[in-house]
Amino acid sequence: MNNTHTSTQFLDEQIAYYQARAGEYDEWFLRQGRYDRGPELNRQWAAEVVEMRQALAAFNPAGRVLELACGTGLWTEVLLRYADHITAVDAVSEVLAINRARVQSPQVEYVQADLFEWRPTERYDAVFFGFWLSHVPPERFDAFWEMVRAALVPGGRVFFVDSRYTPTSTAVDHCLGNEQDTTVTRRLNDGRTFRIVKIFYEPQALTERLARLGWQFDVRQTETYFLYGTGQSNPNNMSNIK
Repeated sequence: MNNTHTSTQFLDEQIAYYQARAGEYDEWFLRQGRYDRGPELNRQWAAEVVEMRQALAAFNPAGRVLELACGTGLWTEVLLRYADHITAVDAVSEVLAINRARVQSPQVEYVQADLFEWRPTERYDAVFFGFWLSHVPPERFDAFWEMVRAALVPGGRVFFVDSRYTPTSTAVDHCLGNEQDTTVTRRLNDGRTFRIVKIFYEPQALTERLARLGWQFDVRQTETYFLYGTGQSNPNNMSNIK
């Protein structure tokens, strides 16, 4: 079933899910507990994480960086290798506390805010978001990218990473459902379940959709697990914005 028309109602539940999941969130990225898929697949995951980090290094997010949906800081600490200052925004106080304890840097300013309501008051050289675009409901996609554009200085750039539709990327007791669905059910270690927005993109379709909004992007995917993109607003294509 395509759940596009009902996805907005899951946003409060999505925030509640990440509040409840904060203490176990890193298990997913670190391939621990229910996310441990065995040595071979774990090595594949780790190799593709390295590939993404190499792409981020080549992107070189220097200067003032805005990190949206910063989570527990796994990417914040990587961004600090390049950035002079980071504004890290997330709706969940629990993950911000973990991020702050992990990073412990005066170069990071933390903002607790709902990204669907928040508007930047400054402009940045780069915007980064990790595993967030897939949680933006389809009907909010255009508005989200307008917010990103408003956050950038002229010539500013964007880097994002996200998930591919791959059953072994999630917990052993999760079902991804159909690739065309826009919501999924997620389970915590204690058995509680939540319904959240989750959309899987293909590079070409996403590149074309962003182009219609006036963005020029290079979107790529790793062999199995990840999608990542680099780009900037294209002033020569602004006439395509609806």
